[in-house]
Amino acid sequence: MGTVGLSFGSPISGAGFDVSSTVSAIMANLQNVETPWKHQLTTLESQDTALSNLGTLLSKVSSDVSNLTNFTGVMAQKTGSSSDTNVLQLTSATSSALAGTHTVSVKSLAQTASGYLTAVTNASDQLSGSISIQVGSGNAQIVNVSSSNNTLAGLAAAINAAGVGVRASVLTDANGSRLSLVSNASGQNGNLTIASSIVDTSNSNAALAYNPVVSGKNADLFVDGVELSSASNTVTNLIPGVTFQLLAPSSTAGDGSLDPVQVIIGNDNNSVESAIGQMVTDYNALISAIDTQQGNDSTGKAEPLFGSPTLSLLEQQLLSGLNQQNPNGYVDAIATNTGTTLSGSITLQVGSGTAQVVEVPQATNTLQGLADAINGANLGVTAAIVTRNNQSTLTLLSQTAGLAGALTVSSNLTSTSDTLLGFRGLLAGGGTNASGALDQIPAASDVLSGSISIQVGAENAQTIALDSTDNTLQGLADAINGTDGIGVTAAVTTNSDGSAYLSLQSLTAGSAGNLTVTSSILDTTNTHTSALNYTSSSDLSTLANIGITASQKDDGTMDFDASVLDAALNSDYSGVLGLFQNANSWGQSFQTMLNNAGSSSSSGTLALAQKANSNMESTLNADVTKEDATIATQKAKLTTELNAANEIMQQLPSQLQGINEMYSAISGYNQNKG
Repeated sequence: MGTVGLSFGSPISGAGFDVSSTVSAIMANLQNVETPWKHQLTTLESQDTALSNLGTLLSKVSSDVSNLTNFTGVMAQKTGSSSDTNVLQLTSATSSALAGTHTVSVKSLAQTASGYLTAVTNASDQLSGSISIQVGSGNAQIVNVSSSNNTLAGLAAAINAAGVGVRASVLTDANGSRLSLVSNASGQNGNLTIASSIVDTSNSNAALAYNPVVSGKNADLFVDGVELSSASNTVTNLIPGVTFQLLAPSSTAGDGSLDPVQVIIGNDNNSVESAIGQMVTDYNALISAIDTQQGNDSTGKAEPLFGSPTLSLLEQQLLSGLNQQNPNGYVDAIATNTGTTLSGSITLQVGSGTAQVVEVPQATNTLQGLADAINGANLGVTAAIVTRNNQSTLTLLSQTAGLAGALTVSSNLTSTSDTLLGFRGLLAGGGTNASGALDQIPAASDVLSGSISIQVGAENAQTIALDSTDNTLQGLADAINGTDGIGVTAAVTTNSDGSAYLSLQSLTAGSAGNLTVTSSILDTTNTHTSALNYTSSSDLSTLANIGITASQKDDGTMDFDASVLDAALNSDYSGVLGLFQNANSWGQSFQTMLNNAGSSSSSGTLALAQKANSNMESTLNADVTKEDATIATQKAKLTTELNAANEIMQQLPSQLQGINEMYSAISGYNQNKG
């Protein structure tokens, strides 16, 4: 820290010194302590901006992949065409629609029942009576004429308000006005049965009879040779997932048959190609942004994240996820927390090779043991275990690309699992104690294994493991009750049929005694056996199969050949679909990686980096605030002290003059005389 001196010329001149500038100079010197902190804050803020930009770019890639992995996303979209849009026009096709060609012949269109009452000369004529309206096989509804609705317009409004299943309106032309009735339901189920006792009291009580015009009738059509019926001309799901509009009957051929309309449903390859191309573009933008941060800017100054391990970790995650191979298929998942064992065998055939049978090893009868056996048999197949959310599955990948490596699998595997005893509890309320119970077991003598974690309120959780000498429900209860300070009471209840359960009750009343219980207790006596089936996922194993390869620039970006993807979509759409959407597929795995790497997950790479920066910024800002408060206190104190000193210095000339005068009076010496 530098020094600051007082500048005031002659000390006895009476001029004193500039207190304000002196204090400012001293404060500036003290504030130099904060300079490195503020520089560090500026650096962290620049890093925050860079991390936020990377997060935005990663989010775009994640959104692109989600569009492809979503079962109702772009890969579910369909295109369609009609060979005769005068007869039939396609409206929509849902994700359940299958690509293919269908023939439709329209025999007749659906009709909606309608009719009218006898016309009156003047629309304002007064009416009386009632009208009975029945739609299809429904109940007849009566609408009465009253003083509030005794005109055609009033009657129409009353019918519409009654909700009897018809639309009423008044039609007027040169011949008078009449009440029109149209069924709300098309087809034969919307047929109208109407009885009118309405009379025109303004015209000698002339009766207004109902005149049917159109009878309700279903559309008759043939779909792929099958005669079908539709109550509406808007036809839904007669071709699964497809909606089309009937506009006219089909024309009749010379032999009297109906001319068919070709309806073609196709996968929307163009949209899929566009979506995958966008994914590659956004991925390359993210990689380029990471590469930029690993160098210097245009002035030669290091980028904010230069040297940050966050960059290398993120890049490693992206490249690893991108290069992950897509399994050709998988075995049904098994729970990882139920002591599951396997038995049986699995038969594998690669291409036209000989089928090979792999038995589950008796010594290691687990999923990993089976994977090791497959990999050790050198069958041209790679087996791997994928675990997510307490579920593990065996995936298989052919080591030979293309049709020559097509994998044919037959599973005769069986899994045997213990029963996991979950905990269900009630929170405390109204001064009561929290309680709960483990799942009921068939017999109190069942052999148990595992442990249970119990936390009461905000106290530390305690874990109680079953003792092998007493591994029953009662043994577990005794172990819980024998644990000091755990804060709960355990009891075993045995039902009349021999089944039993363990209950827990908190010893602390109210919400402070609420229970948090995690059970990994297994009932090893009560086991479940199920067959493990094999599901074929996709014969496409890498992104290269759809035209995505490492860029020749060797900078981590990817090249995209749309023609390769187009060929794959045309020849093997289900394979492309499986690459993105099937369980344990490349698309599902890559989507999970993106979600876990970004800022949406609290443990994501970018989220952790942002959190670390935020914590450091909070500490630095607190240090700056504390130092500012100290400086402000010192400034006030110093200003007071220097003002006092300045006043003394300004009074020195008058004090010296007084001393001179006193000296002259005593000595008789007048120093002012020559």
